[in-house]
Amino acid sequence: MSGGGTGETNRGTRTKSGEGRHDALANALAGAIQAGALAPGEWLKQIDIEQRYAAKRMDVRRALDRLVQKRLVMHQPNRGYHVVKPDGRLAQEIRDVRVILETGAVDAIVARVRDEDVAQMQRLAQRFDALLPGGTIIDLHDANIAFHGRLLGLCGNPELVLLVEELRGRIPSAGAGQWQKRSRIEQSNREHFAMVEALAARDAGALRTLIRAHILQQQEEEPAPVGHSRPAER
Repeated sequence: MSGGGTGETNRGTRTKSGEGRHDALANALAGAIQAGALAPGEWLKQIDIEQRYAAKRMDVRRALDRLVQKRLVMHQPNRGYHVVKPDGRLAQEIRDVRVILETGAVDAIVARVRDEDVAQMQRLAQRFDALLPGGTIIDLHDANIAFHGRLLGLCGNPELVLLVEELRGRIPSAGAGQWQKRSRIEQSNREHFAMVEALAARDAGALRTLIRAHILQQQEEEPAPVGHSRPAER
């Protein structure tokens, strides 16, 4: 009996170790993309990544697939992986559609929100804020998605939430775009807390204005690479 238990423990340890390796590699690659070390459109050769990061082939594949999920990298069958290259026109059109959909949901959000929902949104905003000093771009991405997914979910229309998720998936994530400046991340963080305040006050007008500005924020300044791979949002 004890031998069987030890085997299960060993397998669990190996699994966690493997997950840790490819997660660490994904974070390192995401940081290189965010810092501009890997340029938009650049093809990623798996053998180069293996050698540069002393990584195993399976860990490289898993790390790249994780970056595909985060919309930092694209995979083309029979060709390989490359860093996402933003399409400015498409991104603008999708942002415009999102503004219509997400601001249109504000009245329903305000009508349905409960005090416990406000408390949860505050915790989600604090989670993002806590990552600013040293969180990875993937950690920030996940915290940001959790915040905005929950906020929109308060409208009570799951089909709308799915539609917005689909739209977001058609353009590069924040990590490949507007989060290339720390000031942009910090502004997004402030906007998160402002949204929570508007939600708590049941102020539909303020919330609508904040959501619109938050979605369109990339227009305010062009992103410029920064010289570090671990940034302190959308």
